[in-house]
Amino acid sequence: MTGCIARSDIFQHRLMEEPPPASATRRTRERYEQLVREAKALCASCPLFTECLYSAVAEHDVSGFVAGTTAVQRRSIRNLLDVEVQADDFDQLAGARGTRRPVSHEEVLRLRTQYPNDSLESLAMRLGCSLSTVKRHLRRARRGQSPAAKTPRPRPEVSAVLDAFDAVVDQQSQARRTGSSRVA
Repeated sequence: MTGCIARSDIFQHRLMEEPPPASATRRTRERYEQLVREAKALCASCPLFTECLYSAVAEHDVSGFVAGTTAVQRRSIRNLLDVEVQADDFDQLAGARGTRRPVSHEEVLRLRTQYPNDSLESLAMRLGCSLSTVKRHLRRARRGQSPAAKTPRPRPEVSAVLDAFDAVVDQQSQARRTGSSRVA
């Protein structure tokens, strides 16, 4: 059993989900630091540490304390590696469709071709988006302006994630030891 499962009282503590602000009481800040030390020790001995860290940095935008890192540290690691991770859309994963979901340009054009006699309002209802979204995509198509498709960034190597982890965590630990809170 991994440490995060065995000691959910630490990893799911409210302070680990949302670290205390600078205005928090000394006792609260000390409790947070104690929880972080305990969690780091558990993560350091975990056989799944590398996979957990890679997933939290390169695949999923998770909150709280994961793989020996805070959310701020994971953002710093991603910045070093030039990694962009989108937050998981839990509504989409659950199969729920909201009224304001992103619609691709190609999807609008495909439906317009498939249903040429439908009103634009009907297309918007089929797509689950606003009428203005449909109009915007059709205007772009008339002008020959197809939005540039984003080429996904390649995922970093596991070794690069581990090196960035060492750089960020060591740098922040060293800054704390010297009394400086500035991290380059």
